Amino acid sequence: MSDTQGRWRLEDIIGLFDGVFGKRYQTRLIRGGDEPLYRPANIETPYHQIIFARGYYASALHEISHWCIAGKERRQQEDYGYWYSPDGRNAEQQKAFEQSEIAPQALESIFTHACGRKFHVSVDNLGGDVEVDVGAFSARVEARAQRYLDEGLPHRANAFQVTLKSFYDHQQTLAEAVAQGQTALEQTDNMTATY
Repeated sequence: MSDTQGRWRLEDIIGLFDGVFGKRYQTRLIRGGDEPLYRPANIETPYHQIIFARGYYASALHEISHWCIAGKERRQQEDYGYWYSPDGRNAEQQKAFEQSEIAPQALESIFTHACGRKFHVSVDNLGGDVEVDVGAFSARVEARAQRYLDEGLPHRANAFQVTLKSFYDHQQTLAEAVAQGQTALEQTDNMTATY
């Protein structure tokens, strides 16, 4: 994996996610269009879909982070039942957006580092008239990531981090990394009965 051009392939991140979670959670990672979306299973599609934007690797990690935090009931709702105000938010909307994004972006940063990539926070309000303190938001995300590392990651997030480290850091094959992630998931399932 020394070649950075071919190191972070979408096929790999999809294969890693689907390999660890696809069967157990009937959930697949899907390359999408302009906007990301979580879509629960329905009559036409018998599996849940985490649809990431435009084939962006960072978008895949971000959307997986949201999924790792969402509880069982939230995973039955489109976009987990969350609100979303598009680019151009006012100050109050931006504050609410940032508050809701601290935990997912903290997990995303952990996943990004596990892949050997550099993480960048997203305030996602480029067209707004509101001045955004990116440094302060970044510090809150970093503090939350450190708290996750100190106190432990949610169990699905932990399994995915193990998978990513196995594949990118330890250079295991995709099948070996998936097996490591499944083992981590089973160990956590044995310690707690909640999903």
